[in-house]
Amino acid sequence: MSGLVLLIPIALGMGGLGLAVFFWAMRNGQFEDLDGAANRILIEDEEQ
Repeated sequence: MSGLVLLIPIALGMGGLGLAVFFWAMRNGQFEDLDGAANRILIEDEEQ
């Protein structure tokens, strides 16, 4: 039982940290161009 007193706050803290990082990524535009990376692999670069 005493282990839960330590593990539950750690798990809640890690979940809150993950949520904060997700919202930071949303605010900084990390998820704006989802199709660009998928299409970029299909475009052939011209060799000089």
